[in-house]
Amino acid sequence: MKVVVAGQGYVGLPLAVRAAEVGHRVVGYDVNTERARRLAAGESYVEDVASSRLRAVLDTGAYSATADADALADFDIAVITVPTPLRGGVPDLTYIESCARTLGGRLQPGATVVLESTTYPGTTEELLLPILEKASGLKGGSDFLAGFSPERIAPGNKRFSFEGTPKLVSGIDAASLDVIKGFYDSIFQTTVPVSGPKVAEMAKLIENVFRFVNISLVNELATLAKPLGVNVWEAIDAAATKPFGFTRFTPGPGVGGHCLPVDPLFLSWKVRQELGVPFRFVELAADVNRHMPDYVVQRLAEAFQERGMPVSGSRILLLGLTYKINATDLRESPSARVAELLISLGAVVRGADPNIPAGDRAELTLPMVDATAEEIAASDAVVLLMDHARFDLAMIEKNAPYVLDCRNRLSGPNVETL
Repeated sequence: MKVVVAGQGYVGLPLAVRAAEVGHRVVGYDVNTERARRLAAGESYVEDVASSRLRAVLDTGAYSATADADALADFDIAVITVPTPLRGGVPDLTYIESCARTLGGRLQPGATVVLESTTYPGTTEELLLPILEKASGLKGGSDFLAGFSPERIAPGNKRFSFEGTPKLVSGIDAASLDVIKGFYDSIFQTTVPVSGPKVAEMAKLIENVFRFVNISLVNELATLAKPLGVNVWEAIDAAATKPFGFTRFTPGPGVGGHCLPVDPLFLSWKVRQELGVPFRFVELAADVNRHMPDYVVQRLAEAFQERGMPVSGSRILLLGLTYKINATDLRESPSARVAELLISLGAVVRGADPNIPAGDRAELTLPMVDATAEEIAASDAVVLLMDHARFDLAMIEKNAPYVLDCRNRLSGPNVETL
């Protein structure tokens, strides 16, 4: 069947390539013409899709990439995997709306549209469906099928494969669910049907709220444990020996990426809009996580004060600027806020991150260096924000005059943990 995957980012490209590998005829659609050009040339910019895999499905003709909406005509199934950012605390669904109008204008009777983009409960039936109906002149359920199936992408995760992660599926009616489940059954090892799109939309948000709230809990514990004379890392490790009723989360300099700083607030916004009450857990968690970069800088300032040195004029090296270990993604990374605060205090700040592609370094507002022994030794302080595998941790321990370790990976008299 002809499958359109609209949006060729970290969610859409892995889905498109996998669908092509299992035998579908896939059109990868992206409004970004440069992205489409790179994909058509066999160049992957998504870390979970090797360029060799991309070239293989291009060579067989099973996959093609385009920015031309006319190439989407006569699709059997279209999957929407476009971004859903927050703008001033309000969900921005304009990418979904635009994509729905594009697909709706090419929607034929019997075709199916699936939304994968993370959003609040009700989006599929209350926003997507009416746009598709208006653009196509068709009626959802009787003329075409639709549903929601949340993405569960974890960039860089080697433990759980894309196709091995169970896939939630839903439809606006029984016929939609049957077709959508059949499609995803061809791609994923396990599909989990639920009663409707609202349940699937809520389930995705519950997954991320769970992580968000628990990360905020251990982050706040980290700020309280030190003045109480407790090593929070040792205490967490001790608690994790319990074989039931506990899930291990660890502190850090804040949360980042495409999900955690954004998705839980979709639900918080929806609750306020529909019910007029706050989602207190999420709003408190957001406040805690938002202030973790401030705590990192506070700890650094205290360390300089103990050594009789001012922060202003001091040379500080930030190691690991991406939001996640071994990832290449800078989106919403707390490293940007840490750097901003230190610079505002007059520090001379440099960054080192071997994972960031050269083309993405233009987004950074601080000079980038390599994490060499000389660079580390020349710094007044080193902050390990993200413990990428490509960092030589033993060398850092040996050469840094002082390290604030936000990941509990280093040891020695010159090292403090967050």
